[in-house]
Amino acid sequence: MSGLYARVARRPSRGHVRRVTPVPIERADGLTAVVYGQVERDFGMLAPPVSLHSPAPPVLAACWIVLRETLVAAGRVDRATREAVAAAVSTVNSCPYCVEVHSATMAGLLRSAADPAGDDQRRRVAEWARAGTDRTQARDLVPPVPAVEAVELLGVALVFHYLNRMVNVFLEPSPLPAALPSALRGGVRRVFGQLMARGARGDRPPGTARDLLPAAPLAPDLAWSSCHPTLADALARGGAAIDAAGQRSVPTSVRDLVAARLDDWDGRPTGISRAWVGEAVRDLPTVDQPAARLALLTAFASYQVDDQVVADVRAAGADDRALVELTAWASMAAARRAAGWVRVDPDAPASS
Repeated sequence: MSGLYARVARRPSRGHVRRVTPVPIERADGLTAVVYGQVERDFGMLAPPVSLHSPAPPVLAACWIVLRETLVAAGRVDRATREAVAAAVSTVNSCPYCVEVHSATMAGLLRSAADPAGDDQRRRVAEWARAGTDRTQARDLVPPVPAVEAVELLGVALVFHYLNRMVNVFLEPSPLPAALPSALRGGVRRVFGQLMARGARGDRPPGTARDLLPAAPLAPDLAWSSCHPTLADALARGGAAIDAAGQRSVPTSVRDLVAARLDDWDGRPTGISRAWVGEAVRDLPTVDQPAARLALLTAFASYQVDDQVVADVRAAGADDRALVELTAWASMAAARRAAGWVRVDPDAPASS
């Protein structure tokens, strides 16, 4: 996208964020300013799902590094197929904002392309991504693409398991104006998709964001990415930064509780009741219960986080940075667990 569009998009981008206050681009400095500059250059605009992280600069950098290296940077898989995975995972996670953005971007990228074989492949990839969100189904899945491509797509899935949760907590439900009449939404969505697709075209070299954060060892649960060194490096750096954020802002009792619940999680929705949250936190110290409620809901039912849940954490002393760090840790813990269910065997042939 043009620099003019990026500048015009900055103001509405801020307006999408709720419950925390992102750093305005004109007041950004240090690491935040560097990340903002890279996002506008490579993504075409200061995307709200990234800027919402700005109260916690290392987490902002982590979000951008993993998003860039999975969705944006050039790789073996075309951008439209990556967008198909982003939309599929976002649908399963009940994230209407991300469904809208990435479905529209994919449509914009494909609008002038008639490729039945490519369309069929994208459908199979999307079905694979959706099935991989269920632990029982994921065990038996065979990727519909070669292993290195599957690793790229699993990276996209991991990042959107993460971003869907953050977006549900901190963004409005749609990037389009809420007051827009339904009769106009289709046309506006098409124009929006064309603009997003314009920013998605063209190759961005991989690895250029890596030095935003220090090198880190690849955690064992991310070993599936090791056959793709650039992606593995991004996940290692970003994962380490978010783990450190959790150490700062998530009480030990809460981290232990979320980890225990993840051990029993099968990926399925929790349902409409939140009674399970109250039962889960009742044995924790009273001072830790607000953070535990927010962390559990973020990890397992982010669409159920409401203003009161966030207000209770603030009343216990959390500021914007702590809120971002707590929810980022819970979101990434769930995302890494879900990605770990999907088998990627470098020696296995792709399914037909």
